[in-house]
Order: sequence, then C-alpha cells, then structure tokens
Amino acid sequence: PKLAALERQVFDFLGYQWAPILANFLHIIIVILGLFGTIQYRPRYIVVYAIWTAVWVTWNIFIICFYLEVGGLSKDSELLTFNISRHQSWWSENGPGCVRKEASMSGIRGLDNHSYISVIGCALEYRYIEVMHSSFQILIALVGFVYACYVVSVFTEEEDSFDFIGGFDPFPLYHVNEKPTNLLFKQTYLPA
Repeated sequence: PKLAALERQVFDFLGYQWAPILANFLHIIIVILGLFGTIQYRPRYIVVYAIWTAVWVTWNIFIICFYLEVGGLSKDSELLTFNISRHQSWWSENGPGCVRKEASMSGIRGLDNHSYISVIGCALEYRYIEVMHSSFQILIALVGFVYACYVVSVFTEEEDSFDFIGGFDPFPLYHVNEKPTNLLFKQTYLPA
C-alpha cells in the first residue's frame, strides 16, 4: 500500500494537484502508523488504520466521480488544486501515446511568456488513468482493511488468553496444589 501511495503522490506532485497531495501524505502517515502498530502489537494503531481505510475508500470514490463527472462534478474545475492554479492531472499531457504541441501566445498582452498546449493521439484519456489509479487504491485499501481487522482480532484474542500465573485462565497449563486445606474449612470458636 505504501509504494502505491508513493507512486500516486509523485504523479499528483507533477500535476500540482494539492488536495490529492495532502490526502496522499495523510495516507502514507497512517499506513506507517498501521505498520508500526502491527510490528509493535498495538491494536489501537491498527484500528486507526482500519478507520482510515474507510475514509481513503471514500476519497477515492470521490476522485472517480470527479474524473467521470458524476453528480455535477467537472474534471475541468479547479477543485483539486484549491483554486490556486489551472493545473490538471499530469496524465492529461503525458499519458500513453500523447503528443504535446505548444503554440506560443505572443501578441496577446500579458501572455507573452505563456503557450497554448494541445494534446493529441492519447491511447487512453487521462481521466480513465486517474480512475484506474483510484480503483487500484480502493482494492488495496479493502485488502488492508480485512488484514487490519484480522490482526486486531488476533491481538485481542492473545490479550484475552494471557495467563496471569493461573489467575484468570479457566484451563491453566499448570496446576497449583488443589488439595483443600482444613484450615479454610475449620470453624473457630471463641470462648464465651
């Protein structure tokens, strides 16, 4: 999960997509926390990871809806860049088979340093690449959720069966001398 998140983080940085960059950063931190919880036998950290996977799945469903323009969302909006820039997905210009053509915008006041970029010949539209990325993240998150639930159940089962020197275990591995002693059952009489 960590490598897939790092790969996604790189491409979001290349496209200046600030909302996904922040979400990916949080995801990487929580994955590290979950791994730490697994190695250190800390079920609470793993529960945090399991809860995060639900949020992560929701985020990726939003990304899928965003790029497929479901529910009034538009892939051309500046929502993922926090309205800071007009950047889009890195894949929009650099997808498989895409050819970039730049035309300078000289003569237009204020845009002398800018150029118009047209992209043609893409084998796969960038929005479908983004949808595949998000779908893959959902699949990994679901596997991680199942694994986290399993690990938490194993850890809590081990805690419940811990033998406190024969104190709470109904079937101790070793038996203490279980002969009744007469001192416990003998009544004491005080002289009147």
